[in-house]
Amino acid sequence: MTPAAVRTFALILGIVFVVVGIAGFIPAFVVAPATDAGLALDHGHGRLFGLFPVNWLHNLVHLAFGVWGLVASRGFGGARGYARAVAVIYAVLAVMGLIPVLRTTFGLIPLYGHDIWLHFAIAAVAAVFGFMRVSNGTTARP
Repeated sequence: MTPAAVRTFALILGIVFVVVGIAGFIPAFVVAPATDAGLALDHGHGRLFGLFPVNWLHNLVHLAFGVWGLVASRGFGGARGYARAVAVIYAVLAVMGLIPVLRTTFGLIPLYGHDIWLHFAIAAVAAVFGFMRVSNGTTARP
């Protein structure tokens, strides 16, 4: 793994988060939920692309992680710190989605359904880029 790969990961994940955050505010991409999820903040609540539960606060979190990734991608240290933080935070969010009392983040952000496996996947990939040994990309010559 090279520093450039870690920076590229932060850039790509940042772009994806920004796009997903914006998409969550576009009604055409959000399907209204069939049942009440018990959210205190239910404005904009629905399933993004018909799969992932979101609300306006969830969308803002995606945008924040996106902007953070874009800024972090400018340097190796920032990108690595971003990847490590995403790995830990998204693993915690995935586990919270498995616990009934925490699956709505105290009524603020939905973390259940397809969000659980997606958050675990994001955490796993981020862990690879954040915690794997990084080389300078050069090879030793005999």
